[in-house]
Amino acid sequence: MPLLFFALVLLAVEPGNLRADTLDRVVVSVGNTGITESEIEQEARFTLFLDGRPQPSDLSQSELQAARDRLIERTLLQEEAAAEDSDASGLNQEANRLLNEVRNLYPDEGQYRAALQAVGYTQAEAHLRLVENVRIVRLINRRLQPNAWVNQREIETYYRETFVPEHERKEKTPPPSLEEVGSLIREILVQQEVDQLLDEWIREIQTTRRVRIHSQ
Repeated sequence: MPLLFFALVLLAVEPGNLRADTLDRVVVSVGNTGITESEIEQEARFTLFLDGRPQPSDLSQSELQAARDRLIERTLLQEEAAAEDSDASGLNQEANRLLNEVRNLYPDEGQYRAALQAVGYTQAEAHLRLVENVRIVRLINRRLQPNAWVNQREIETYYRETFVPEHERKEKTPPPSLEEVGSLIREILVQQEVDQLLDEWIREIQTTRRVRIHSQ
């Protein structure tokens, strides 16, 4: 479960009314919090919006299941974040930066606004969603990054067994030296370790919350 994935899609505000007339059944409950079909669809479409991808008329079952799982995990993490008195400085600025990055994925402002409207969000609602993205990513980093250890041997192994083969497959130039890319590899490995720790943390949180999938 890559963190970049969390950096782009986390729950913040009440979802819009996308197909709320027909898709309003609660299909998942996390403690006392219900997640509806319309929220799951909107989550899947918001992910497509953030990636700059077109909106299909119908979402695949795998897209909906992935969105459902994200909403479950996000609901659990929101409760953890709400229990902490964390520093809120810079949240709006970081959310604005992320939203500007998304805007740059679209050819012009008109297409960006149309894509946002297709999801069922206003600009303000999208901004609030990304504020919560940043808030929860900060929580993950505070909790997990101090425990994500990477040693030099792991860096050397990744360079030899992963980085160099991938470079040779994609590029015609000789690969950069380990000294040149060591810091980058360390960041990659730390992120992988954080992802593993996050999976473990989510499973731990679930043991204290009742998560029920009713139907979808």
